[in-house]
Amino acid sequence: MKEIADIIKAHAQARKDGKKTALATVVKVEGSSYRRPGARMLITEDGMLTGAISGGCLEGDALRKALTAIHQQENKLVTYDSMDEDDAKFGVQLGCNGIVYILFEPIFDNRQANPISILTELESKRENAALAVLFSLEGQKQIGTHLLHTQHGQFRHNENGHFPSLSGDLQQVLTERKSTFLDYKVDQELITAFLEFISPPIALIIAGAGNDAQPLANIADVLGWNVTIADGRPTHATSQRFPKANQILVTKPGQLLSQITIDDHTAFVLMTHNYNYDLELLHLLLSTNAPYIGSLGPKKKLVRMLDELNQNTTENQSRVHGPVGLDIGAETAEEIAISIVAEIKAVLSGASAGRLKEKTAPIHVYENKNN
Repeated sequence: MKEIADIIKAHAQARKDGKKTALATVVKVEGSSYRRPGARMLITEDGMLTGAISGGCLEGDALRKALTAIHQQENKLVTYDSMDEDDAKFGVQLGCNGIVYILFEPIFDNRQANPISILTELESKRENAALAVLFSLEGQKQIGTHLLHTQHGQFRHNENGHFPSLSGDLQQVLTERKSTFLDYKVDQELITAFLEFISPPIALIIAGAGNDAQPLANIADVLGWNVTIADGRPTHATSQRFPKANQILVTKPGQLLSQITIDDHTAFVLMTHNYNYDLELLHLLLSTNAPYIGSLGPKKKLVRMLDELNQNTTENQSRVHGPVGLDIGAETAEEIAISIVAEIKAVLSGASAGRLKEKTAPIHVYENKNN
């Protein structure tokens, strides 16, 4: 979501400056590639790039293709094949032994419904969503960013083509929380739909405004997470100390939960260094549906808190991550922050947090349900 947020901001500035833009989206990958379907980049007519569609090897040529799409005022699907000698001649060396399909969509700011407006609608709602991007691998019908389906409604881009089952298919993506590909027939032309599942950014609530909370808040901000700082000390919980925080609350534990919303993407880290504050907040959190609760400090501290709360069950010991973070040999506050962020991301993504070199299955899996 951070990439999408950056693209929206960049487009707003380009529009203010009177610059034409195009959106490049990775819609399909065969084999290996640095970025996967759903990666996006905004390109302005004067060469400003926001986001990324590769590790840097495609961006130069992508600028040329985007300018063509802007000039011709039509969507373009471009194929980059690392095994194709012609691509190598033009300097497009993917280095990943794969084929990448990128859709270029010129943005027409005079049209109320365009790809950026769909992404803006997506960003404005903190809920899971499914987005359909339609393209043709063999024909000329490059429909583009077409339909957004959230938990509470739809937002349509254009009326090109009739897809009676698309809404239901997007709802299925929402239910399964998994991106996929589907094929449709329109006027005898095969149209491929990349149905992308997109979840809102993680909301990180850091209970504690000590010095060690500062790098955690900063790293979370770099990732595009929504950061809340909560502490009972007005001298510590300040915007001067936490300029990247989205929200700063000077509050007691009993008042905190009424000031925030807990959803499937909310993580709490207890690091006040105040035993009684952490104890009271932990007591309140155990009765919520918060998907991640982390406790800074030794395991014996967590066991003691659970004992005092009469909540020292196997389920709670498994649910509360204490000591918080992954074992990466962290010593400094910055290193500890990295270990905490990595564990939160792994837990909320349902990932193993193991080494990728030891993973036998593909890192990213997208299912084509028509096959």
